[in-house]
Amino acid sequence: MPIRIPNDLPARHTIESEGVMVMTEASAGRQDIRPLRIGLLNLMPNKIKTETQFARLIGATPLQVELTLVKITSHTPKNASPEHMLAFYDDWEDVKTEKFDGFIVTGAPVELLDFEDVNYWDELTRIYAWTQTHVHSTFNICWGAQAALHCFHKVPKHALPSKRFGVYTHRNLKPNSPYLRGFSDDFSIPVSRWTENHRADLPADKGLEVLMESDEAGLCLINDPARRSLYMFNHIEYDTTSLAEEYWRDRTAGKPIELPANYFPKNDPELPPENRWRSHAHLLFGNWINEVYQTTPFDLKKIGE
Repeated sequence: MPIRIPNDLPARHTIESEGVMVMTEASAGRQDIRPLRIGLLNLMPNKIKTETQFARLIGATPLQVELTLVKITSHTPKNASPEHMLAFYDDWEDVKTEKFDGFIVTGAPVELLDFEDVNYWDELTRIYAWTQTHVHSTFNICWGAQAALHCFHKVPKHALPSKRFGVYTHRNLKPNSPYLRGFSDDFSIPVSRWTENHRADLPADKGLEVLMESDEAGLCLINDPARRSLYMFNHIEYDTTSLAEEYWRDRTAGKPIELPANYFPKNDPELPPENRWRSHAHLLFGNWINEVYQTTPFDLKKIGE
């Protein structure tokens, strides 16, 4: 069953053109099924692109999903139009009494700041605490994953000598995990970050499971059953051209930037890149949505009890 999003959300036209089914309110009402409520706390600068990336992945599953776009109440994004935010986003303060089957927290371009120096850190820590009582399963992405891991377990992040940037081979460490059902033994995932987390810093007594790791790029995906949270440090949701856009953006701005590793054919940035992670992105999010569906209470009010 398809995803339910507003008729005029820009992501709708894009994912419909790609063959993702988008459901109308009337069609949804005819089905005797409770849709999964998924919230997206979008901290990325390009709101529309990020909305589209995640709507594409959660909308490709066979379950009916209702997507709610959420923003930090205490922070006004610099790169998004106020009209778009007003039309499609809810302040977290306005939805914090509601329950969600799943909740996604994206990355943010603040990873070189100390967590406590981010101007919305206090509200974000309240959001993470709220997920423990109002969300069945949380999927944290890139800086959002680092921030959640720090908030829950005081795990530090470490600055890298240069940006970890490219498409890297990762290993499937837990083939029996429901989140990695159907995954290959190794697979490619885009990486774009200035910091990393170290396996040695993970607490040994909290039940954290490392599901994916790269010999070159380090930790990738951690499951935290006690917190009902996943921590994904890389960008498996990225479009084919996302790394190229980052590269050319920084080149144009005169910033020092290396070619993304293992990305452009023949390392020629004039050649169009090939997508080698799309199928595993769909598989990971499909597995997550399925696990949420299999384990969430039918009565939303019972989430968090």
